[in-house]
Amino acid sequence: MSSLKYNIYIKLALIFLVWALLFIPIVMIQGLIYERENSQSTAIAEVNGKWGGQQTLYGPYLSIPYYSMTKEYDATKGTYKTSEIKEHLYILPNKLNISGNINPEKRSRGIYEIVLYNSKLHLDGDFTQPDLNALGLQDKKLELNQAKLVLGINDLTGIENEIYLNWEGKKIPFNAGVPSNDVVQSGVNAEVNFRKDTGFVSNFSFDLDLKGSQQLYFTPVGKVTDIELNSIWNSPSFNGAFIPDDRTVSDKGFYAIWNVLHLNRNYPQAWTNNSQNIQESRFGVDLVLSVDNYQKCHRAIKYAILFTTFTFLIFFFIEILNNIFIHPIQYILVGIALIVFFILLLSISEHWRFNPAYIVSALATLCLIGGYISAVLKSRILTYFIVGLLSVLYLFIFVLIQLEDYALLIGSLGIFVILALVMYYSRKIDWYAIQRTGNNPAES
Repeated sequence: MSSLKYNIYIKLALIFLVWALLFIPIVMIQGLIYERENSQSTAIAEVNGKWGGQQTLYGPYLSIPYYSMTKEYDATKGTYKTSEIKEHLYILPNKLNISGNINPEKRSRGIYEIVLYNSKLHLDGDFTQPDLNALGLQDKKLELNQAKLVLGINDLTGIENEIYLNWEGKKIPFNAGVPSNDVVQSGVNAEVNFRKDTGFVSNFSFDLDLKGSQQLYFTPVGKVTDIELNSIWNSPSFNGAFIPDDRTVSDKGFYAIWNVLHLNRNYPQAWTNNSQNIQESRFGVDLVLSVDNYQKCHRAIKYAILFTTFTFLIFFFIEILNNIFIHPIQYILVGIALIVFFILLLSISEHWRFNPAYIVSALATLCLIGGYISAVLKSRILTYFIVGLLSVLYLFIFVLIQLEDYALLIGSLGIFVILALVMYYSRKIDWYAIQRTGNNPAES
């Protein structure tokens, strides 16, 4: 017999080499998963660009310009130059109510599904007089004839119909754009007038038909902000700075209400220029697709090393305990079969749900490996034993993928049990006797 067959050190070195080389296709498959995930993101971005992207409503709020005098030193003339600078006062509503309905639908782009929606929202509220002295504006002349009510919107392509503002009994059309970029970068505005007898105290309301995709968020700009949403989407995810005070989710859809006070956020009801950031307080709902195959494929491939290590350990101990010789080429073929499982899982899960794709891929891989080792080992008992252990491993990994909060705990306990079993069944092996031809290395 050749030295390869009986030299345990050479055999272990070759097995380790095969095991290490399998890292190459594992890394390639990880790159393939990222590539397919990016293709999905590109398809979603293409559809969103034509329909409307993830939407966030910033406001509404009042933008009122005023002018400040500033002095600049002219070094060439040795004098000070006086100039006017246009600045803005921003006032948030005292009360803001938003109610509406989100009508979602699924669209396909190739093999990818995308969640789009058409929302019908009603916004109303009122403004009150801010403390101009506290803002240092008592001596400033506010350009009330240039005052605008501004609503920030992420993606203006999602606006479906004309928007008309009901302002103190008047119907005023909104225009595209924002008067400044201090608060938001894009949105719409409506020119408003103030009555001399009431000052800034005004009521407003308007309806907004807004298209978007996957996400609809709001900002709690009211001193008291109340938001009420309905939808037939049955798998929402409520995210952002605030979660609903009350919500109901069923197979028929969801209903959610938020009540946010000005005390819950970190900016005042009025300020000047770009001294405040309202974007950090955004919150709302994500219309989540239950298909998360790429995320689960990422989690599955992380266990590829466990698959190959455990399988090679089984083969090695079968060799030792049964005086059976398994060639390194046969280790390579079995290892490749284990890696092909992840390619099958990725490709099938793009067309089916992840769980059925996992089951089909695992069964196909088990049949392939079982048929091969049956021909190699020529023993039904050993074949059933190996396939059974691999089935337990596939089931164990499947459970870990489904778990999120307890995945680390269950995974570490599982690896500990595997190590304990290996140590237990190898405790009586006389490793020094392995190289003696014809000897059974296990002690009685």
